[in-house]
Parts: sequence; structure tokens; C-alpha cells
Amino acid sequence: MPAYKDEKTGKWFAKFYYTNWQGIKKQKWKRGFATKKEALGFERDFLEKQSANPDMTFQNLYEIYMEDMAARLKQSTLLTKKAVLQTHILPFFGSKPINEIKASDVRRWQAKLMSSPNNYSQTYLKKINTELNSIINYAKRFYDLNTNPCGKAGTIGKAKAEEMDYWTYDEYIAFREGVKDKSLSYICFESCTGLVCEKVNCLLYHLLILTLITRQYPSTEHISG
Repeated sequence: MPAYKDEKTGKWFAKFYYTNWQGIKKQKWKRGFATKKEALGFERDFLEKQSANPDMTFQNLYEIYMEDMAARLKQSTLLTKKAVLQTHILPFFGSKPINEIKASDVRRWQAKLMSSPNNYSQTYLKKINTELNSIINYAKRFYDLNTNPCGKAGTIGKAKAEEMDYWTYDEYIAFREGVKDKSLSYICFESCTGLVCEKVNCLLYHLLILTLITRQYPSTEHISG
């Protein structure tokens, strides 16, 4: 794996041969590296992606995966997937060979997400976990990875948000009838439900004020306005 220095620019470049997916031998050039180490690193990563072995890094798997998905997914879906992977998954797994990712690694990653000060929702946690599971399954299906550690680690989050309880129309009518003889409760109920028009709401508000004043000063017979 040689690297060469351009004497004119002082920069390093990589120059090597590889065999593409059609079995054709080709030469690859890449210039402009500040150090020999960077040039050699580029060659190593490039050849690794070409061979697509299960010992490739997660970063290289990600690049192969996104290139493949670009032709299969809608642009909006692709951008969402890319954002999740780059923000929440690559920083943790990027430099690790995919065949060295263990269930214990996944669980540490999950714990970090669940304890994040960003307080991610249960549905978002589920989405992030699903993206990791999807890309590992991709490696298992197409690049001979033996196992998916996500299955052993278990999932996090929930597929659906917590359900909210709503009254049915019959339940609403039953409650309204139950508080009709309690003037203050009825006024508050009708006003807060927003089921009355603005003018009536204004009237109810003034009635509420009058009711409160009357209760505070029960001997008051007349209030001038």
C-alpha cells in the first residue's frame, strides 16, 4: 500500500489498483493529502469498501448503505435516515469494525440515549434504535455478517405515543347534566371546553366573576357596572 509525495506541492497522493464489482481491474488516484498517513488511510478505506468484508468499519458500512438506499428511497425518507444515523449512531459506532459490535455495546449506546439531557420521546428512541437495527441487518444480509447484536440487546422506546383519554359525546352530556345544578362548576365547564361562542364565553366569564363576588360578599344586593 504505497503513498507518494508530490514534490511540487508538498502534498501526498494515493495511487493503487482495485477490482470493481464487474471484475474489471482499475487504477485509483487521490491527491491533496497533508500526510502520508492520510493517503494510506484513504487507500485502506477505499479497498475495504470495495471488498465489503464484515470487518469493515461501521463508517464504511454507512457509506455503502446510504449509496444503496439513495436509489431505493424517497429523498425525504433518505434525509431523515441520514440525519438519525449521523447524529445518534455514527458518533458511537463509526470507527468500530461491524463484526466487533456486541450486544453489550448496543446496550451502552441505548443507555446513553435514554439518559440524554435532550429527553427524547419514546417514539423517537424507537426510531433511532430501528435505524441501527436496519443497517446491521443490511450488513448481515449482503456482506456476510454472522449475527445482529441488536436482537440480543433488545429494543428501546415505543412504536406509538401514549394514548390520551377522550370523552365520548355521551360521557360529555352525562357530566354536563351532573353539574348543571352547580352554577360555578357549570360555568367553568362550559367556558373551558370551548363549546360556546365568543360572545357567550364573555357572558359566562362575567357571570363567573359575579358568582365569586356574591360568594365572597353574600349580603351584596346590587353591583353597579
